[in-house]
Amino acid sequence: MFRNKSIFVTGATGSFGQAFVSHLIKNHSNFKRLVVFSRDELKQFEMTKLEKFKHPKIRMFLGDIRDKDRLLRALEGIDIVVHAAALKQVPAAEYNPFEFIKTNVIGTQNLVEASMDRGISKFVALSTDKASSPINLYGATKLCADKLVLSANNIKGNKKISFSVVRYGNVMGSRGSVVPFFLDTYKNKKKLPLTHFDMTRFNISLKESIELVEKAIKYGTGGEIFVPKLKSFYIRDLIEVITKKVNHFNIVGIRPGEKIHEELISSAELKDTISSKDHFVVLSNSTTKQIMEYSKRKNYKKVNNDFTYNSGTNKNFLSLKELKKIVDAYSAK
Repeated sequence: MFRNKSIFVTGATGSFGQAFVSHLIKNHSNFKRLVVFSRDELKQFEMTKLEKFKHPKIRMFLGDIRDKDRLLRALEGIDIVVHAAALKQVPAAEYNPFEFIKTNVIGTQNLVEASMDRGISKFVALSTDKASSPINLYGATKLCADKLVLSANNIKGNKKISFSVVRYGNVMGSRGSVVPFFLDTYKNKKKLPLTHFDMTRFNISLKESIELVEKAIKYGTGGEIFVPKLKSFYIRDLIEVITKKVNHFNIVGIRPGEKIHEELISSAELKDTISSKDHFVVLSNSTTKQIMEYSKRKNYKKVNNDFTYNSGTNKNFLSLKELKKIVDAYSAK
């Protein structure tokens, strides 16, 4: 699906972006061109020095998705867009709401419009569990971004472009995530901060997130939200693995905009949700054509009306052994 295609990745210097670019170079090196688009000059420079990013057809573009003119220039000749750029820190969003709206909402609108104008064929945007029934500003901006992407299928006219979204939970060990934060905090052997004793989260690896994006590119017809089937974990279990002590934490209280449990599919989306072996698809547009298209795919089934997909009620949890394996893998980097 990438052979002789020009691929454009926003936020390509972030954790997912770098992993995705490295994956393409290693496994799909027959692409025509690969554009790394971000506003981080230093990280682009650092990427060019690493062997895993060496490829004659890779291009580094400095730019900001807030700048539509720059996007229009950078998207010339592009076939596939993977939109990973976003401001993501929940506390920062509560304190700097305007900046999150400019990047996550207006920036996404700029990219959607520029992609339609440049004749892109596939557009896949990365979302977050916090966009499902959001209670914080970050989640609200990502929900708006998702709606902008999905609704673009309704205004594309005769253009042969499909817009889809992938939604997943925390990438354990990614930049700014809980694992590096806890490891760094525990260097002084102090008790780690825990906002709530029962707090849970979904977990996904970078490898799994890349596989989900590839599914969306390969199978998406436009208007879907692809959601992986993930395991949950207790934050207190992660602390126990890192500290090697039971209850070695201080309860500090829930931060503004924080949930005790996350959800990946809201109750309002259940009527449009279908399930396969390793992922769900929310048919957000639910057009007759889309429903017929997916009904032909025998590996999909409608979820039950009483189905929930919440990190607290999830049937599958990571064991302490599995959590230790994840932490050890991060520490070995």
